[in-house]
Amino acid sequence: MYTIFSQNVVKFAFRGGLLMYNIGDRIVYPMHGAGIIEAIEEKEILGTTRKYYILRIPLDDMKVMIPIDSIDGVGIRPVITKEEVENVIGVLEANETKMPQNWNRRYRANMDRIKSGDIFEVAEVVRNLVLRDREKALSTGERKILNNARQILMSEIILAGDLSAEEVAVLIEESITE
Repeated sequence: MYTIFSQNVVKFAFRGGLLMYNIGDRIVYPMHGAGIIEAIEEKEILGTTRKYYILRIPLDDMKVMIPIDSIDGVGIRPVITKEEVENVIGVLEANETKMPQNWNRRYRANMDRIKSGDIFEVAEVVRNLVLRDREKALSTGERKILNNARQILMSEIILAGDLSAEEVAVLIEESITE
């Protein structure tokens, strides 16, 4: 069964419980960011033949192969709409969320938020760590999380808003206020 919601929204079909995307669709792959499906290919890796989405992430021009039969488990979802970008900006503009004082707990909580694939959770991580960095320099681990979360956030806003990387970087930085 195929369903098309609009020309701007991802087309998808359910086959055997799998959510199927098409070439040209814009999707988010948690922990890597948002990209465009360039191809669907069958490849043999380690003796197993599987179908893969070939996802190009425009921000750093990275290509990622995603096994189609495992997309349900990795949290792939369509890119947010232009209208939802405003809600993400609202998260960036909001006050800092209370975070654990213990760096280890804070690190795990931030990683869990990023792994969720939820753009609003990722925006919270970026906002909280940018504000923390302005107060007190981040540890190497937290700086790495901030850079990763920022890349994920930027990649989705770039695709959702049809903006350049430079425009999105300025938008994010200007939205986070103390």
